[in-house]
Amino acid sequence: MKQLSSNELREAYQEFFEGKGHIRIPSAPLVPQDDPSVLFTTAGMHPLVPYLKGQVHPAGQRLTNVQKCLRTTDIEQVGDATHATVFEMLGNWSLGDYFKQEAIEWSWEFLTSVDWLGMEPNKLAVSVFAGDDVAPRDEDSAKFWRAVSIVEQHIAYLNKDENWWPAGGGAIGPQGPDTEMFFWTGREAVPDHFDTTDKRWVEIWNDVFMEFNRAESGNFTTLAQQNVDTGMGLERVIMVGQGAESIYEIDTFAPLMKLISSQTKVSDVRHQRILADHIKAATFVMADEHPVKPTNSEQGYVVRRLLRRALRSSRVLEVRDPTTLLLAGADYVAQTYGSVYPSLVDNLEPAKQAMRDEVDKFDQVLKRGLKKFEAVLAAQNGGDVLAGEIAFKLYDTYGFPIELTQELAAEHKLSVDLAGFARALKSHQQKSRAASIGKFAGGLADHSDQAVRYHTATHLLHQALRDVLGEQVVQQGSNITAERLRFDYSYSEKMTTEQVKKVEDLVNAKIAADLPVTKREMTVTEAKQEGALGLFEKKYGERVNVYTIGDYSIEICGGPHVESTGELGTFRITKEQSVSAGIRRLKASLQ
Repeated sequence: MKQLSSNELREAYQEFFEGKGHIRIPSAPLVPQDDPSVLFTTAGMHPLVPYLKGQVHPAGQRLTNVQKCLRTTDIEQVGDATHATVFEMLGNWSLGDYFKQEAIEWSWEFLTSVDWLGMEPNKLAVSVFAGDDVAPRDEDSAKFWRAVSIVEQHIAYLNKDENWWPAGGGAIGPQGPDTEMFFWTGREAVPDHFDTTDKRWVEIWNDVFMEFNRAESGNFTTLAQQNVDTGMGLERVIMVGQGAESIYEIDTFAPLMKLISSQTKVSDVRHQRILADHIKAATFVMADEHPVKPTNSEQGYVVRRLLRRALRSSRVLEVRDPTTLLLAGADYVAQTYGSVYPSLVDNLEPAKQAMRDEVDKFDQVLKRGLKKFEAVLAAQNGGDVLAGEIAFKLYDTYGFPIELTQELAAEHKLSVDLAGFARALKSHQQKSRAASIGKFAGGLADHSDQAVRYHTATHLLHQALRDVLGEQVVQQGSNITAERLRFDYSYSEKMTTEQVKKVEDLVNAKIAADLPVTKREMTVTEAKQEGALGLFEKKYGERVNVYTIGDYSIEICGGPHVESTGELGTFRITKEQSVSAGIRRLKASLQ
């Protein structure tokens, strides 16, 4: 097989399919803007779903490209030889043009021809769909594979879990059976029989035949046009071609691995790979065309999880300076991939600053959480399961991610009672909602990212009102939705325009200061001794959560909150009015 560089393979693949009448199209961003069903682009087919359904593509019916993709479904397997969070997928599409025969023949030609990859035919095996009540056994694909010289013993028939692909990664929409190609990487002779469970057979390419559409009802109908969607994993093919034993040894990963090993005191290949993978993935997302910063929800949560897992691995490896390593790794990713994905260069500096900020935040979280985890281990009296209630306390009180609790527990031969954790989390959310309601039905009716931001903003607003109007101001109730906050407070006079402006400016100044939001658990008496404002005290239990915003605000509250005020945006008071004698109401929004 030819030994190509990553850049050479990208070019060769697209050049081959251009020779078959395909038009190159650009990679879509990792963060989709018009598809709320997925957080990230996990395959090249995502941006093409409308065209798979029949819409005419401006470039025609035959397309090819290289697509950057992100998948977290296999994140626990990252660190083995072949799994990565962000990877590149080489693809070609037929939108109602050619179908199975051409797709299979061209796949074989590109893989085995000496003009292209020159793979040894006897080292290739394939899988096809075994059939079910929706679609029959895919004998057509098997027939075409036999025609290009795949031997019968190297064809496996697999069920829908293995050989069926939906566009967009979900259960609804265009989908169909697929055929997957595998290459033998073992040092031993190629087995006569294709064993799909043998990890030495590495999947390198996938041809999907989009024949059906699944409605929300679950019913399948035949698509008006039959489509082909294919994806070749660039990193895996380079691994095979360069004779590497893992994707972390290929030309794009090896220098990053070398950088990491030079900064670590402990040699642990798995954690070095996790660190390399997560640095690359976080950089790709944070410097995407639509960049994402670490937060507690949706895409931002994935970024936070990647960075915190990377920092966890850096502790295992005893990295001398994690911040410096992360930033140097981000520089390397931008230099290596910037010519292919220019946003990595254009958005690098803001991404690096967000990395610095996240390291600072997580450093405190990790120190508290690790100390508490050690105490939990010391108190563990036998058994091989860590109680869900304990895992939840680590999460809720100390901000320790459940994923890290699972990893630490596994290292000590313990599993985590995830069902118990889920029950404790659900109970906490119900109590938090009740505590946030106050006098109004509704309160913090949801825990969406926007509603959580508004909830934190009420604390800043409360303190700002006391600063501007005086300490006679006491909260009387609040109501929060994902669109606005409503805040009732004791005050006998209408606020002047100047007072409204002062309150707005004060809140926005605290947002601009990016003050940390921290939580501690204590008794109501202890909270009062620390100066915490306590509202609706008859609703409190024996112990309460106290939220502190920098050195500005301290309140008893059920939560939830953002981690720092910089996540809030711009605060604006939209209305000031009277509710009853001595009670005023403000409405405000975040933009």
